[in-house]
Amino acid sequence: MLEDKNRQRTSLAELGEFGLIEHLTENFKIHHSTTEKGIGDDCAVLSSSDKQTLVTTDLLIEGVHFDLSYMPLKHLGYKSVMVNLSDVYAMNAEAEQITVSIAVSNRFPLEAIEELYAGIQLACETYKVDLIGGDTTSSTKGMLISITAIGKANKDEVVYRNGAKPTDLIVVTGDLGAAYLGLQVLEREKQVFKVNPQNQPDLEGYSYLIERQLKPEARKDIPRLLKDLEVKPTAMIDISDGLSSEIIHICKQSKVGCNIYEEKFPLDPQVISTCEEFNIDSTMVALSGGEDYELLFTISINDFEKIKANPNLTVIGHITEENQGMNLVTRANQSIKLKAQGWNSFNEEND
Repeated sequence: MLEDKNRQRTSLAELGEFGLIEHLTENFKIHHSTTEKGIGDDCAVLSSSDKQTLVTTDLLIEGVHFDLSYMPLKHLGYKSVMVNLSDVYAMNAEAEQITVSIAVSNRFPLEAIEELYAGIQLACETYKVDLIGGDTTSSTKGMLISITAIGKANKDEVVYRNGAKPTDLIVVTGDLGAAYLGLQVLEREKQVFKVNPQNQPDLEGYSYLIERQLKPEARKDIPRLLKDLEVKPTAMIDISDGLSSEIIHICKQSKVGCNIYEEKFPLDPQVISTCEEFNIDSTMVALSGGEDYELLFTISINDFEKIKANPNLTVIGHITEENQGMNLVTRANQSIKLKAQGWNSFNEEND
């Protein structure tokens, strides 16, 4: 939360738009032969192939999607890329390129933007994607980041949200709720810091939660894992807005219902202990927390034997006929109608 106030500050005006772009991107490498031309011309050029091209964009705005009082700029750059790559992997595809556009106010010196791009570069190196373009401009207030990700997949491998069928199993990767609780811990420490700036943040015992919030990892491994297991999901989506919102998206687009089981939700021990500390219901955190960037998908019940022993995957329910509705089955075996209570950037409560 504390930053060095004596760091060197270089005005962005000294470089100008094109000088800034060249400065920030000079160390980015090209990883894919499909990137014919990256940064430096009016357009990026991607060579055509017999594969499907997938494109996704996300916009992150300071004060709405991130808080720089506890989000380091390098982490923000990394997370901004993950948000987009996750969408590509949720189509059962491979991400290959990104474009990055930013708008910043004059309160940000060059060194701050370098930190942001260091995170973007780390994400590109780690996930082997190419930065091929973007834009920079000024902002009257705060920072805005827009990233577009481009991916590829064979036509017969692309998975949409609308293919789930009755009796399909509902599967989730990893664990749920940690990112939301990480945010709660950071917000708590921010309030403590406001009251007494001499207090250092107390983050001991919350390392996993904090990492899931500040430096999430997109599940690049899952499309490859499923291919190796010879399993093709019937529908898939990433968990950015909360489990309940995402399963409702799949059910509505597939015109089906579902039953998901509270007792099956995969929860990290830090999630359980922190829920008890904060007096928050862990099931609601799993359902509505969001920003886990895990993958939620459905598979044919015939594929259960192929995935049942895999530690990355948890079966949490099954698809039903549409007229049976979308339900949470509690530990007490009560059926409760699911509601989409995840993140909504236009919700006044987020202001």
